[in-house]
Amino acid sequence: MHSSFPKLQRFFHRLHSTTSNPNPPSSSLSQWLLLSSSISISISTSRHLRQFLARGIAAGLLRNNHLHLWNSLLHSLARGPNPDLSISLFDLLRRAGVDVDNYAFTAVLKAVAAFPRPKEGENIHSLSLKLGFESENFVLNSLIHMYSVCGFHVAARRVFDLAEDSARDVVSWSSMISGYLQVGLCQEALLVFGNMVRRSITMDAITPVSALIACGRIGAIEPGRRIHALVVIYGFDLNCFLGSSLINMYAGCGYIEDARKLFDRIPERNVVCWTSMISGYTQSGQFRESIELFREMQMAGVRAEDPTVASVVSSCAQLGAHAQGRNIHKYCDVNNIGKLLSVKNALIDMYSKCGDVQRAFEVFQGLAQKDVISWTVMISGLALNGYPKEALDLFSEMELSDEAMPNEITFLGVLTACSHGGFVDKGYHYFNKMVHHYGLMPQIEHYGCMVDLLGRANLLEEAKKFIKEMPIKPDVVIWRSLLFACRGKENVKLAEYAAERILELEPRRCAGHVLLSNIYAVSSRWSDVNKVRGVMRNWSIHKIPGCSFIELNGIVHEFLATDRSHHQSDMIYEFLWVIHGHLFSESYDESCLSTWEGP
Repeated sequence: MHSSFPKLQRFFHRLHSTTSNPNPPSSSLSQWLLLSSSISISISTSRHLRQFLARGIAAGLLRNNHLHLWNSLLHSLARGPNPDLSISLFDLLRRAGVDVDNYAFTAVLKAVAAFPRPKEGENIHSLSLKLGFESENFVLNSLIHMYSVCGFHVAARRVFDLAEDSARDVVSWSSMISGYLQVGLCQEALLVFGNMVRRSITMDAITPVSALIACGRIGAIEPGRRIHALVVIYGFDLNCFLGSSLINMYAGCGYIEDARKLFDRIPERNVVCWTSMISGYTQSGQFRESIELFREMQMAGVRAEDPTVASVVSSCAQLGAHAQGRNIHKYCDVNNIGKLLSVKNALIDMYSKCGDVQRAFEVFQGLAQKDVISWTVMISGLALNGYPKEALDLFSEMELSDEAMPNEITFLGVLTACSHGGFVDKGYHYFNKMVHHYGLMPQIEHYGCMVDLLGRANLLEEAKKFIKEMPIKPDVVIWRSLLFACRGKENVKLAEYAAERILELEPRRCAGHVLLSNIYAVSSRWSDVNKVRGVMRNWSIHKIPGCSFIELNGIVHEFLATDRSHHQSDMIYEFLWVIHGHLFSESYDESCLSTWEGP
């Protein structure tokens, strides 16, 4: 503060010359507005603020006719790096006997929302009621915003409902809709928006955005289409902000083609629009389209941002597109982006799912700060790539680090490591620790991991007993895990028991029939094989073709069983016949090829 004294002296000297004139020129007012913004940067502690106020008192500026000066400083502090000083200045002004106005209230409520500090907000709300500012439009909107940001949506709604109709404007309605959205109450947000439309409140281009986001989150396509129609009726320009909200809505509701049509119609697309469309493809499972659109974005000369990278890297992870994911990682390094933890976590997940555990671990070790997602994706990556012991060691390191608390998904990775490593005792240990030490309620997926663990260890009866003792009803995945464990163990009776449970839950799906048929085949019970296949024919149940991916020269190729749609399928099958011939020439057992059919 000592280094800023000369600046303060100049500030008060100019203020004194400005305020001594009862009718200061507009240029002088502009000067002190700029000065107040500059001085607010110099005030960084409560001590600085008190010193500043003392000089203001000495300069004779603590009078009601100088309130515009202090309001300007209140707003500058509220927007600055230390918004709590705006609250402190508000309190000091009140104690000094300055009669604050509605403009001062909006500044201090903005500061409260920046923290947030709801208790301070409630006190300021009470003061606004006492001074009769509750019907002031600016104060009303600031109160709704403050309570919404603080997560007090009930209090925000009470302020909104008690206000007179004349005091509520489009900002009031928009703040209420946005407040519900922030706490995840999407249905309530849409109800407020619908009420606003019914009351014929004239909206601006910002108002539909929160409502569109709410529609996308809950998959409410019909309200979303009606809001889109309102956008057209009001004649709002399809700018990047509104356009990206519409894209997110259609993509979130599963109408990805409509989202793409809208994306193509936006005249000037910025990075937000590209990111919305790329994320939409990723969320809808169209991973190749997501990667292709990212390439188009690069060719269009639009510089990606971290959310864009996180989405496209996730698509690479799902496809196992290692080369493309690696290129995107290099793109981040060259362009100095991808610094957010969400991008780093996506890279760890991508490298793990592509089998490059070493590079995934390098990214993980390079993190300055790790969250629960960082630990979870690395633990799962190790578990799924044949490093179960290392996965459990990393979990122990996580428990000692105090950086993040394990959650339900973390324990899925831990139990998967136990399953793949055959660590039955450790599996029970971590399952119980999850419940009794961390207070986490096991979900159906955790029970599935335990059944898989017991099945892989050939403890089939223990697996059956575990299922019977589950506190929740086993789903088809649980029974399918048990049925799959029976494969190769020739435990036909238990396999039939599991298959019956599967057929009760989904009689028209192929998985249970196919697994049971394979178990009969291993046991040479061919009549039962034919019986199962006959049931499938009679019920028109078709086996879902197997699917595999291979990445070659940065391009991911997808293959389905018996599919001849690939442009090089003739060459592929021709080469398979060559391999087939070599196998027979080396006297391989023909039975190992019996499941493969030529063209």
